[in-house]
Amino acid sequence: MELLSPVIGQKAIFPSTTGYTDHDLFLGSVRLRTVRNLNRACRRLRIRVQAGNGVSKNAAAGIGIGIDFSDPDWKLKYSREFEARFNIPHMTDVFPDAVSYPSTFCLKMRTPITEKFAEGYPSDEKWHGYVNNNDRVLLKVINYSSPSSAGAECIDSNCSWVEQWVHRAGPREKIFFKPEEVKAAIVTCGGLCPGLNDVIRQIVITLEIYGVKKIVGIPFGYRGFSEKGLAEMPLSRKVVQNVHLSGGSLLGVSRGGPKVSDIVDSIQERGINMLFVLGGNGTHAGANAIHDECRKRRIKVAVVGVPKTIDNDIMLMDKTFGFDTAVEEAQRAINSAYIEAHSAYRGIGIVKLMGRSSGFIAMQASLASGQIDICLIPEVPFNLHGPHGVLRHLKYLLETKGSAVVCAAEGAGQDFLEKTNAKDASGNAVLGDIGVYLQQEIKKYFKELGQTADVKYIDPTYMIRACRANASDGILCTVLGQNAVHGAFAGYSGITVGICNTHYVYFPIPEVISKPRVVDPNSRMWHRCLTSTGQPDFL
Repeated sequence: MELLSPVIGQKAIFPSTTGYTDHDLFLGSVRLRTVRNLNRACRRLRIRVQAGNGVSKNAAAGIGIGIDFSDPDWKLKYSREFEARFNIPHMTDVFPDAVSYPSTFCLKMRTPITEKFAEGYPSDEKWHGYVNNNDRVLLKVINYSSPSSAGAECIDSNCSWVEQWVHRAGPREKIFFKPEEVKAAIVTCGGLCPGLNDVIRQIVITLEIYGVKKIVGIPFGYRGFSEKGLAEMPLSRKVVQNVHLSGGSLLGVSRGGPKVSDIVDSIQERGINMLFVLGGNGTHAGANAIHDECRKRRIKVAVVGVPKTIDNDIMLMDKTFGFDTAVEEAQRAINSAYIEAHSAYRGIGIVKLMGRSSGFIAMQASLASGQIDICLIPEVPFNLHGPHGVLRHLKYLLETKGSAVVCAAEGAGQDFLEKTNAKDASGNAVLGDIGVYLQQEIKKYFKELGQTADVKYIDPTYMIRACRANASDGILCTVLGQNAVHGAFAGYSGITVGICNTHYVYFPIPEVISKPRVVDPNSRMWHRCLTSTGQPDFL
């Protein structure tokens, strides 16, 4: 009999009728005691099926992926199916007679090109800076020999190796828009994230290098397409030159917005033919809906996404912009909590970090700091009480160390909190405050024991979101912004740009919003975190 681990803290994406709001629908009460027991049994057997980057992990033959592994040609068929799924939409799919032009992007041509483009479009055949349309990047680079290997991502029970290739990003030798006819728009949706201004800046600069003169920003997310009084903002290199030196978004952000049909109506009325959308899963669902509606109406608009989520929960990508900055800034809060706890008699510091359904920030911030004793994330269930609970371990830490520091992702332990069924403007479930709950339960526990515990709670969420990008994110934002423009000019639409195995690639939007990326509790990175904190299994 095989035991399959349930997906813990899985977030599902279900586009609404408008197609672009965030929906963090947690799949059932997955942290009930019976599920915890099942998880423990699964870990003992080292058989896990977790939500992963595109394929089932450690899956026994045929589980949930509809492949007949008895077919001797299954690898070939799988590769063909994968190639079809990851084929990126192009303008010629709808307009087969679309005319291409020699690219106006050439770094040997330093001076601004003229508005009239005299004698055709400048090109330099000797410049080898263009990316061929057939260039590909390998999606997976580890050949696992066994499903029991830590973090194994297997297609079949034998962990057979099948190459999975995705499209390389970058400038193409041929473009499908005349720069003088382009009106490009940029919109930032959702919440704030370090690096938004860096991406805006680089999109504008790269558009101008191509020769685009009409560039606008849509204020306050998708609602800027419909609400009266929200005029589009003219953008140029002069306007955006120093915006990356501060946090936030030059254009403003908001959640929700009008219907997709209304957005496309506005796009047509404004004469926009390139739209760059910066946002997370819900925002990308909206971008894909806009792309589909434009195709349905047969209008020539390139819709390109740039994934923005501080939680780092976008599928298939190494990381998303803002994540490195969040991990770095979290160190300040963790260090403050450590100092408070270490300086107090029997002190306990609690830090709550971002991470609705994925614990990447909490995990990596804990690893980076070296000051965390307990790290709690949504993907790994835990008990507070009992012989193996968090509270008993805190008692042990105070007895042996004299202090303790806890780092919790905001989505951790939500099964302990009262459900309200409330939603925010994006359709996200309103979470309970796990930090406050932990603080109260810890105080109550030690009071009942008749022991002293000085508990301090720090929530740096909004301080981190408002930061400017650090150097690492600044580089990532710059390259993402450049490649978004390259993709639009190459005629691609309904795509998003990301970094995969250190290389920049284009993904079809549906593949990155199919489900959120989560921490695999059997991954080496989570094991490293446990090694660093020294925490036991809290089940």
